[in-house]
Amino acid sequence: MTPRTSDTPRAIRSQRVVTPETVQPATLWLTNGRIERVTAYEETPPDGVLEDFGDAVISPGVIDAHVHINEPGRADWEGFETATRAAAAGGLTMLAEMPLNASPVVTTLAAWHQKVAATQGKLRVDCGFYGGLIPGNLNEIEPMLDAGALGIKAFLVHSGLDEFPAAGEIELRAAMPILARRGVPLLVHAEIEDEAGITPPAAPSRNYADYLASRPPQWELRAIRLMIELCREFKCPVHIVHLATAQALPELKAARNEGLPLTVETSPHYLFFEAEAIPDGATQLKCAPPIRDATNREGLWQGLRDGTIDFVASDHSPCPPAMKNLDSGNFAGAWGGIASLQWLLPIVWSGAQQRDFSLQDIARWTSTAPANMLGLQARKGAIAVGHDADFVVWHPETSFTVSTENNYHRHKVTPYDGVELKGVTRATFLRGTKVYEDGEFAAQPTGQIVGK
Repeated sequence: MTPRTSDTPRAIRSQRVVTPETVQPATLWLTNGRIERVTAYEETPPDGVLEDFGDAVISPGVIDAHVHINEPGRADWEGFETATRAAAAGGLTMLAEMPLNASPVVTTLAAWHQKVAATQGKLRVDCGFYGGLIPGNLNEIEPMLDAGALGIKAFLVHSGLDEFPAAGEIELRAAMPILARRGVPLLVHAEIEDEAGITPPAAPSRNYADYLASRPPQWELRAIRLMIELCREFKCPVHIVHLATAQALPELKAARNEGLPLTVETSPHYLFFEAEAIPDGATQLKCAPPIRDATNREGLWQGLRDGTIDFVASDHSPCPPAMKNLDSGNFAGAWGGIASLQWLLPIVWSGAQQRDFSLQDIARWTSTAPANMLGLQARKGAIAVGHDADFVVWHPETSFTVSTENNYHRHKVTPYDGVELKGVTRATFLRGTKVYEDGEFAAQPTGQIVGK
């Protein structure tokens, strides 16, 4: 592939372009990395370059607002080079990375600068970062916001890393006025151990039901109720990450109807898998909160349908294969994280098309709503004049099977291995530059760091 530079006058078109208003035949005119015009399909440039993608869909580039890339310090888990390469192959044009599981975790301005330095020469798509809230780092919050943090992340339960301890109500109450004043969201891993003190089983267990029972829906409900109360008190934007229990949807819906600045994401594995079908020892499916039953899964789809859930984000959280305990199948000691960054779009589409959702629904859940939560709606997340020329060109009717051969993650362990999905990425454009096409990548990384 020989991509043209973003400042080359050009137009691209398709019979199916997904705009905020409709899906239509259209020509997109690109200048200096932005969308200059959206015109009728028949309008062509008298000179310059026109690329016609026929009946392939052109959608806004996918924005994954929840990924763990792990560099610096744990690049043997995943790194910017492999993560952003996989992203480009999947039609993603921007990632927002969580403050863990890198080492150091991003809870100080010094760690922020180390993170930024680690990206140099490696980004094939755009990338932004969140800072972290932990006990004792309140004075670091504003410096990280000044540096461009897209949000601040807190865990209300053990994160899995001792260097990123849980924040309690004391830390939340101290940080939320700052974030409210700055208009920046507090992202929350919403689990709190309940009074019964249920903890993951200490003894080795291959039984998924044991792990599922160790993190019940009540943990999520307790945390979400606290965050609704604090959101109401401080009017701080609150974002619930990876919602796993549909039981919380009525309370979340009521809070949103009240006008609280509350947004919600879920993850593709909660929409795709079901607890009843997870076999013993299948630790590649361990995540936190856990995957719940099929009835719960359908409840999450309904939450997307009625708008209580804003969008879907991968929560890509890979690790070296040995940490998944694949040989022993021991859920108790396995790392809790699922690798799915590259297939966010086809996983969601595969389920959505079975439930009569539209291409516009997909664009909203994977592009527009994430851009809105990140505060980037003026330049990202939609095919609209003045926005960055970030697109995914894809074939929603075409199926493929996930395999080690087409997996660009650093490690190939994923519960989607061998799964047939619908939606094949043909090309990915980043600010008008074609960074991926039919298995080939641009020679040089052109991704940028995006901040507030």
